[in-house]
This record gives sequence, structure tokens and C-alpha cells, in this order.
Amino acid sequence: MSSGWLWFALATTSTRQFTSTPLLKGSATTKPKNPVIKRQSGSFTSRFGDVYRIPFNIKFDEALETALKDFKNSLSPSDPLHEKWNSFHRRITQAARVKLIGLPQTANFGTLVNIRTQLFDGFRRAGSKGIIEELELVYKDLRDHELYGNPHAAEQQKATDFRYPAEWYPFARSRQRTIHLHVGPTNSGKTYRALKRLEQAKSGFYAGPLRLLAQEVYSRFNAEGIPCNLVTGDEVRTSDTPPRIISNTVEMVSIYKDYDVGVIDEIQMIADQDRGWAWTRAFLGSRAKELHVCGEERAVPLIKELATLMGDNLEIHQYQRLNPLRAETQSLNGDLRNLRKGDAIVTFSRINIHALKSAIEKSTGKRAAIVYGGLPAEIRTQQANLFNDPDNDYDYLVASDAIGMGLNLKCKRVIFQTLVKNVAGGLARISIPEIKQIGGRAGRYRAANETGKRGDNEEENVGLVTSLEDVDLPFIQKALEFNPPPLKAAGLIPTDAMFYRVASYFPRDVSLRFLINRVCSISKVHPLFFMCRARSQLEVASFLDRCDRMSIDDQIVFMASPMNDRDQALKACARGYVRCVANNSSGRLLDIQELNLEILEQPVSGRKEYLNELESLHKALILYLWLSYRMGGIFTDRTLASHVKEMVEERMMRALTEFSANAKLRKDASRRRQILLNKQGLDEEQLLANTQFSREADLSVDGEADSFGVPMEEDAAAPADGDEKTATAYI
Repeated sequence: MSSGWLWFALATTSTRQFTSTPLLKGSATTKPKNPVIKRQSGSFTSRFGDVYRIPFNIKFDEALETALKDFKNSLSPSDPLHEKWNSFHRRITQAARVKLIGLPQTANFGTLVNIRTQLFDGFRRAGSKGIIEELELVYKDLRDHELYGNPHAAEQQKATDFRYPAEWYPFARSRQRTIHLHVGPTNSGKTYRALKRLEQAKSGFYAGPLRLLAQEVYSRFNAEGIPCNLVTGDEVRTSDTPPRIISNTVEMVSIYKDYDVGVIDEIQMIADQDRGWAWTRAFLGSRAKELHVCGEERAVPLIKELATLMGDNLEIHQYQRLNPLRAETQSLNGDLRNLRKGDAIVTFSRINIHALKSAIEKSTGKRAAIVYGGLPAEIRTQQANLFNDPDNDYDYLVASDAIGMGLNLKCKRVIFQTLVKNVAGGLARISIPEIKQIGGRAGRYRAANETGKRGDNEEENVGLVTSLEDVDLPFIQKALEFNPPPLKAAGLIPTDAMFYRVASYFPRDVSLRFLINRVCSISKVHPLFFMCRARSQLEVASFLDRCDRMSIDDQIVFMASPMNDRDQALKACARGYVRCVANNSSGRLLDIQELNLEILEQPVSGRKEYLNELESLHKALILYLWLSYRMGGIFTDRTLASHVKEMVEERMMRALTEFSANAKLRKDASRRRQILLNKQGLDEEQLLANTQFSREADLSVDGEADSFGVPMEEDAAAPADGDEKTATAYI
């Protein structure tokens, strides 16, 4: 790639392919029994093209052409872009073709997807006008790079060197730690053993993947009389006596305090494309004399390599599952009346969760608890407790993949309603590790916050896994027998100091999105590590670039915040928070008009719209609390925000109960379920057609370079294993 305009080599994206391994690809060709699904195995159909892809892209393409003409007309006659307009126009239109043609889901799309995503976000926000705004940002980034990037490329690359991450933590390297690696399948007792060792420590910490699991460990230790604090991004709970244990979410682990024992759960997440950096930071930097890490067996080779790199001692403890796990030979054949007490049915959309809950209660006459990521952790815990209690009528659980990590449930059988879910790049079948992680919740002995010896007076049980429809069962059967390949690298993200150093080479009005892309595009990475996707950071950065201007310090704080770019109500509240920081004005809770506190005055209802508004308000309060721990001088109403958050959670719990008791709502949800199931059939057909059609896609133009000095052939290859290459950000 040319040394000029390196910022274009910013991003690659990777989403799971339709079947995640050759083994499952083979089973995908098995002729399904369900006649409704047979049509899904067909080739590219006119209905797929007419209904989904063509009208959708035609609208975007037409808006883009209009925006390009208007943008060109708005340029002054002396603007240098006129001389390079053909190349600029060609690159923009080529980026727009990425989704239309349909590239393989395993491909690294590179620069064009980054541009296309940016343009489409503008189109979704404000049509042609939004695209013009994004074109202006793209052009501004080009000029900033030309003026300030190229002359200082070597210095900036030196400031973003990722080749020696173990040396970022000198205090941890000054001692030789003993690492105990506990590996085994779900329900094998590995985390239980690590926590028993943590109980005996004079000081220690637990690091979990979700706030919910950290909360369960916090409750368990305090129930046993062991003083324990809870530290998450938006909440700190302290015990009345000096704590021996700190229960954290993994992002909040302190690397500045000495501990006797530390426990890091779900260590295989160190290779996660989005959050792997948090496990890497905790594993490399925690100052524990004795560090226990728990996870899947596929993490062993990578942990060995990292332990050698750090000079630590490593002991490996292997575990077998405490009870058998097997796939059933038959599905439920689509009949919810075949459910049994203790069943958990898994699906991947909030609408479908509520619809299934309604259909189950109508078909069986029993209650169903629900768990999904949009619910507050406290509500998820309450719903899980209702399901775990054998002495009530909550016989079933309807859940998202949130139960795969962070909830320990007493479910006898796990049933997949579908294996296809929406991801950032479209529809994808869930991976083998996800199937095994979720399915492994079947037949568990007890929840993490329960005490007592495991297995006492409990009869042996067998965990069962099946599907609602026949079409998914062969995939489940094969997945439970398949061992995923070992992990090869651990995730990293740029440090705040790297952003500060690179930002010093550019003008103060440079966009945050440009800085993120710049840092990620020039960084070099050690072969045992990789650069995590910057997708969520880029989404937040695009939002912040359109808000009131803040300092780079404040922007970096917001970039790490729990903000969802797809929740419009949350974005509105976040815009209010940004305004408070940018203007250095009062951040009192009642002064932020964007907060929909009026919803608390409405009567509790089981309507989906009411529950959605409560969820958005809850997320906004979580964000406020998160900011209050980092910008306490502005966001001063932490106590009031915590109280309002509790009020929202109480109303959400009542709303869920109202939904179960209201016959009309159940009937409406059942009708929505039928529409959703029909749409799922078309979505799977779209996914299959996209997989087949993608083989014909080819965006290469023989490496011809445009007048910006950027090769038109995509630099799509990710760094090969063992090679030290320039890292790329993932969006």
C-alpha cells in the first residue's frame, strides 16, 4: 500500500459465516424434514431480490447519487477536490456497492466497508442530507491526513507500538506469579473450585464477564459472612466492614492494588473480537500472587504462551462435566405443548422472547420467566430466581443467549427456537462455542450464589439439548460433539495515552472517528495479540462528532461509556449529558430534559411500548451513574439516579407480570409470533442466497491506484499468524 493516505487502510470487518465450521457445512446439506424449510435450501430467488435487497439498496443508491451531486456543487471553484473528483467519486460509489454485491461473511472488507457504514449511518439518520454530512467528514479527514498525517507517520507509529504489551504492567512483571488454569466444559466445577480458593484468601478479587455474574458472586460471599465489595462500571457497593474480596466486572479490575488471590472467569473471552482486551489487561496486569483463570480447554495453548512471555509459573487443572450432556434425538416438532417443567427455550430477539412467553403460557397454562440482555441485571436475577424456585408456577424460561454467560440456572433441558440471529453484518448462525456454552446450561446443579457442597443429596441428572424445529437439530447434535480449534491470540485496544499522543499531531477540531481509525491503522502488534474491533467506539465517536465539542480527554471518557448508538432515546439523553460537559453546566438529573422521567407517572402497563420506554430510561440512568463515577463534579445526583433506577426496575417487574396476566396482550403477541416465524423463514432464505451469491462477488480492480494514492484493490488480508504486521481496526 502507498505510504500516503494510510488512513484509508483503517478497518476490516468479520462476521460469522452461515455455518461456522466445515463439519456443520456438511450437515447443512442434509435434507430437512420440515417441509416449510425445504424452500430455504434453494438458490437465489427473485422474491429475495425483489423484497429485500433491491428496493433497499436502490433507495440508498439514489440518495447517494443525489448527495454526491449536491456535495460537488457546494464546493468552491478553487477547492482542490475538483482535481481529484473522479477518484473520490469512484471510491465512494465502490464503497456503496459492498452490501449490494454481498461479499462472503468471512472476508475482511477493509476500507470500503468503513466508508459504506459511515455513509449508510448518515442515510439512516437524515437521508440524502445525512450522506452529504458524512461526505464532508470523509473529505475533511482526507485533508487532515494529507496535511498532518504523512509528515509525522513515523513518529505516530512509534507512539502506537503494541509489540510489547506485557511490559505495560511493570509492577506485575516485577514478581513471579503462580497462575492456575482451570479448564473444562460447562458445569464441570472449575469456577466453583477457583471461588473456594478465593474464599480462603486474606485479600482477593473476582473478575466476571457480566455485571450479573459479579453480582451473584458478591451476594454469595456476603451470604457466607465474607465481606465483599461490588465494583462495576456504573455501581459500587461497599460492605460495612473492610472487604476481603472485590467482585468486579472484568473491565473494572484494579491493576494498581496487590492481592493474594485473583480469579478471572471465562478466560476464553480473551480472544473475543470486541471485549478480549479486558481479559488481556486483567491477565497481564493484575497484581495477584496467585491468579486463577477459568475457561474452556481451547484456551490452554494461548495461556501457556502468555505465561511464558510474562515469566510466570503455570499449573493446569482439567475438569470433566459433573453430569452428562447430550442432544436429544427429536425436536419439539414446533409444538409448545411438548415442553416440560424446567425447560429453557432460547431465541435471539426481544420481540420473539415476549411472543414465545405469551404462546407458552397460553399453550400450557403455566408461567414463563424471561431473561434477555435489555433487562436490568436486577430484573434478570429476579426472573431467574422465579424459574429456579420449584414451588411456584414459573415452570419455563424464555431467554436470549444472555443465559450462556452470567446466569446459572436449574434448567433440565435447553431448547433452541432458532440458531440464526442478527449480528452487525446481517444474519448469521451462532457459532459452535456459543451452542456448547448455551446448551451446557442444561442440567446444572445449583446457582453460583447458593451455598453448600455441590452434589449433596442430589440425584444424578442428565443435561438435554434440543430444538423447537427439526431443521436445527442436526446442527446442535454435531456441534455438541465438535471441539473448536485452540485460541491463537489475545485482544488489545489502544490506550488513552496513545490517543493523546496521536491527537497532538492534528488540529483540535479533528474528528474523534478519524483519530480512532488513525491509531488503529498504524499500530504494530505482537504475533500473540490482535487489535480488537473498534466498532462500538467508532459508533460512539460518530455520535460525539455531531454533538457539542468537548476536549479530547472528555471524548475518550464518553468513548468508553455504555452507550448504544441504536437506541434513539438513549442517544437523546447522551446528547444532553454531552451538552453538560461541553458547556461545563449543571448535570443535575432533573435539569436534563431529555430524560423521560414522565414515564414513571404513567400507570404500569404490559404494553411492549411501555416496557421499551422503561428499558431506554434504565439505560440512560446506567449511563448517568457511569459518568458520575468519572465526572462527579458535573453529574452530582448519583444517589437520586440510583433511587430512580430502582423505581424503573420495580415498574419493569410489574410490567412483565402484567404482560403474563393480560389475555389480550398474549393474543396480540401470539399473532406477532406467527408473523415473526414467517419472516424468519424468509430471512434464512436471504442468508442462504447471500452465501451462494457471495462467491460471485469481486470488487478488485487489479490494484489500480486512485489519485489519492490509495490502491483501489482492497487490502483485506488480516495479519497472518506469526507475522508482525500493521494492525487494522474492526468496525
